[in-house]
Amino acid sequence: MKSFSVLAQQLHFRRAAEQLFMSQPALSKQIRRLEEKVGGRLFARTRRKVALTESGRVLSPLADKLLKQSESALTTVREASNGRAGTLRIGYGLAAVSDILPLTILRFSRGYPSVRLQMCDMSTPSQVTGLLQESLDLGILRLPIASPELESLPLIRERLLLAVPASARYSFRGKLSNLRDAPFVLISRSASATFHDHAVSVCGCAGFTPNVVQEASETFTILNFVRAGLGVSLVQAAAARMKVPGVRFHELKMRESEWSIGMAWKRICEKRDLILKFVDTTRTVVHSLRPSGKSS
Repeated sequence: MKSFSVLAQQLHFRRAAEQLFMSQPALSKQIRRLEEKVGGRLFARTRRKVALTESGRVLSPLADKLLKQSESALTTVREASNGRAGTLRIGYGLAAVSDILPLTILRFSRGYPSVRLQMCDMSTPSQVTGLLQESLDLGILRLPIASPELESLPLIRERLLLAVPASARYSFRGKLSNLRDAPFVLISRSASATFHDHAVSVCGCAGFTPNVVQEASETFTILNFVRAGLGVSLVQAAAARMKVPGVRFHELKMRESEWSIGMAWKRICEKRDLILKFVDTTRTVVHSLRPSGKSS
């Protein structure tokens, strides 16, 4: 097909053969074979000139398009072999969404435009299962993870904050136990079982079981319920950056309120080079978000 395309541009056998680095008889033989396949002449030949037939004029743009697609396909395959193209299936949880993930996606997409990212909102246990079953390539999840088949990298330390409505008086006074009788609004277990259970566990460490009066699947909705006075909540620290008016946040001076967020992937996998490029991009984003001089 390339021989046809070059000859269709040059309309001169000698010049076309020189451009293709072949002899004129070899070029003529290739053209005759193609004409036999299409069942008709593609070029009208005389002693003085070569011209496209109607069949040749129909084939010419199709051949050019086919060659461009072929070259593009080869380029993509080469990039995939070098870890610069393909598809990455990435799991993420509630705490990864606020800053890290959006900025990483933007930066990675600029650097690797031939990589398609498939994002999956999943709990940590579901991500671990997906990684082990190879239905997921990379997970942004809670650490630690126990499987020896998986490699992991800590990214940040996250913590729970107490969110209370600015319009209501709750006697916190630095102790979560002082809110044992308060109504709580929490992330539902269906949205994030690990986060929900962690919030309930932290209340348990403070000596009580929370009175959960309302659940929701998104942090922004939770904060607006708190703002409306439905109750108090335990949310990830990143929620404070949502700047929802009418909500105050308090630090919990409890070791149990903290956890580690990191990335995990299978130690032995076909996409390792591509995965590590995304890991490096994420690490760069996390470093850029970290206050100067502060280490994880």
